[in-house]
Amino acid sequence: MNFRGLRFHIVALILFRGRLCSSFNNRPNCHASKTLSSTSLHAISTNDGFITITRSNGSRHQLSYRIARPMALSSRQAAPIVTLHGGPSLPSSYLYPLEKVLPYRSIVYYDQLGCGKSDEPNDVSLYSIEDSVHDLKQLIKHLGVRRFHLYGHSYGGILAFEYMKAVASEKKENDVECLSAVLSSAPSDIPQLEKEFVRLTGKLTAADGTLSAEELNELFRVNYQCRLDAMPEELAYAYANAGTVWSGTNAIANYVARPPPEDATRMPSALITRGEFDFVSEDSVQGWKRTFNHKFLRFRTLEGCSHHGLYENGSLYGEIVDSYVTEYD
Repeated sequence: MNFRGLRFHIVALILFRGRLCSSFNNRPNCHASKTLSSTSLHAISTNDGFITITRSNGSRHQLSYRIARPMALSSRQAAPIVTLHGGPSLPSSYLYPLEKVLPYRSIVYYDQLGCGKSDEPNDVSLYSIEDSVHDLKQLIKHLGVRRFHLYGHSYGGILAFEYMKAVASEKKENDVECLSAVLSSAPSDIPQLEKEFVRLTGKLTAADGTLSAEELNELFRVNYQCRLDAMPEELAYAYANAGTVWSGTNAIANYVARPPPEDATRMPSALITRGEFDFVSEDSVQGWKRTFNHKFLRFRTLEGCSHHGLYENGSLYGEIVDSYVTEYD
């Protein structure tokens, strides 16, 4: 088996825009009773819309956003949470179950350029982490959000960090305040993440050298991505409908998080989580200690979970996130 080719097959297809394989029927120790149903979200009021963003070359593009519980967007008791999805280019819809496990708060979702209901221009030069940070600033301004918590899952955690670093590096008074941040299963070092993929896939193939690529995809999924018997509907939809122009680890292949300048203002406090069996390793999340310009970081490992703890143990996941952000309201 061509292991290098297999590694990129796994990285491209499973982590960020995976082709989903059929699930194994006899997966032990999954949290089936704790999974989230899309039907439970229907009673929550939402406000959907679009914002026009502008690139440095003058091109204009539409970004889609969704606000759950819009009436609470300006709450002083429970500040809204602005969410950043993973990928790059995995649609934000897979984060909608946050509404069930984070009651009362307004939650803002949006599809970053290149996925979901947002525009997907074919010009790769229009995509970068820096551009995505600029888009986030435009969205926050457009919605009139003044106080908020920032939540980023997987690549979204990288984007959350870079947003906070950019604001801290501006060294000026800002009329918006990020109260705290949650980086969920977010790698601090993409080259290190690639090496971890090699280690994990090698571990699986060493146990059974006859695995086909499809079987390895599924085995990787149930061990390190989502440890449920079957991929939840919302999650499967997001992976099957991910963007293709700027996506996967190839889009951010050289990313390693760096601290802000020494004279930057203090970045927000942050909670950094990962699943016990997450392909985002403990070393990768501990790397965030070297990048924030303060020591107010809290780490939490979700027992029994992998990369999608929101689906694997939603009640615990919501309790951890809600308890943390409440401290900073």
